[in-house]
Amino acid sequence: MSTFHDSCAHCGHHHELRVEDLSVHYRQIEALQGVSMSTSCGACVALIGPNGAGKSTLLKAIAGLLPLAGGRIFWRGSKVAKWSREIAYLPQRENVDWNFPITVRRVVTMGRYPQAGWWRPFSKSDDEAITRAISVMGLDDLADRQISELSGGQQQRVFLARALAQEAHVLLLDEPFTGLDRNSKSSLAETLRTLTKEGRLVIASHHDMDTVRDIYDEVLLLRRRAVAFGTVDEVFTEALLEETFGALKGDGKEVA
Repeated sequence: MSTFHDSCAHCGHHHELRVEDLSVHYRQIEALQGVSMSTSCGACVALIGPNGAGKSTLLKAIAGLLPLAGGRIFWRGSKVAKWSREIAYLPQRENVDWNFPITVRRVVTMGRYPQAGWWRPFSKSDDEAITRAISVMGLDDLADRQISELSGGQQQRVFLARALAQEAHVLLLDEPFTGLDRNSKSSLAETLRTLTKEGRLVIASHHDMDTVRDIYDEVLLLRRRAVAFGTVDEVFTEALLEETFGALKGDGKEVA
């Protein structure tokens, strides 16, 4: 594991995410097999692999959205389920109903419930966290807009603001750059770098090979198993990419 990671901005400590021998099954399909990796606060990690390699599956497993067939996931030295309020999962944009009638502010407010509780009235500090998250993501002028009225880049910033309102330490992003124009991609990349410099851990599935070195510190090459994990310089090589993107063996069925 590399040594460049910063302490977490929220508490000043150096927290580690550790995935040990992780396996996930979809019925008879083995989506992930024996995946291990270890990273920590202040890292921006790319998950790279072909369609069906298990990138989305790994993100959902870390987020606690899928049952594990084997292995363990730790955050702060304990099983990750204990820290669910510190972990935010941002789905692929195509899996979100953007026509649902809800404003930017309401989406961001939803991020506060894991901290505040679903039934307790919001305190002043809760309201301040929501306002601060909207401001940090540059959404002040859009706070009362319907999410359906926003551009793709703005919609991604709304989801990041929701994670910030949650005060999440770990951000799990599923193909966050897909469907964005060049300016929106550049803005999102800068935002992710800022979040990691503040000490958060960002893990994102990614498919644009030309931008990996500009955005990420570490790479997990995934092909249902971990082909390689390490710094971009160590892992993002032609030989390992060829190994990763070879035809997937098995029954030919795709998993995410």
